[in-house]
Amino acid sequence: MIGRRRRVRIETERMTLRLPQHSDFRPWAALRDQSRSFLSPWEPVWAADHLTRKSFTNRVYWAARAHASGTAMPLFLIRRADDALLGAVTVDNIRRGPAQAATIGYWIGAPFAREGYMSEALRAVIHHCFTTLDLSRLESACLPENTASRGVLEKCGYKYEGVAQSYLQINGRWRNHVLYANLRGDRRGRTDAG
Repeated sequence: MIGRRRRVRIETERMTLRLPQHSDFRPWAALRDQSRSFLSPWEPVWAADHLTRKSFTNRVYWAARAHASGTAMPLFLIRRADDALLGAVTVDNIRRGPAQAATIGYWIGAPFAREGYMSEALRAVIHHCFTTLDLSRLESACLPENTASRGVLEKCGYKYEGVAQSYLQINGRWRNHVLYANLRGDRRGRTDAG
């Protein structure tokens, strides 16, 4: 199976979603650095070498291997109008067999927040996961106070499922997360958190 999977390319109205490439290093490092204070409340603490070329090269190799083996699909959001890197969506922990499920995480650069890019990208990724990848369940989690992320998930068909205690280390502390799921052929009705 490794090496036989086709290159992934998902087109949306304004963007191309594709695997990261070595040539993305400078725009990625610049956007992450520019967005550090915007992203750090919602992400794990960055390693000391987070913004280095070596770390990014490892990320590109991991993305290619993970996609080839069918365990993950890390995608960069590239705006077609000017080839600007906007952020990323990663379909990770792809589980086959009876589960047919995956976890989706994402980030958007500060200059591009609240312009609808992440909703547009996430809808396209969800469609790809349910049709091309034949997944049945997509899971995402975010901090309870991250109203922007919760709004994106709900706008894209996710439904609230509960709270996971001490789910991830975010910004240096173990934090509870609200759990959301998007099901292919969902018949659950509305399940917004109160």
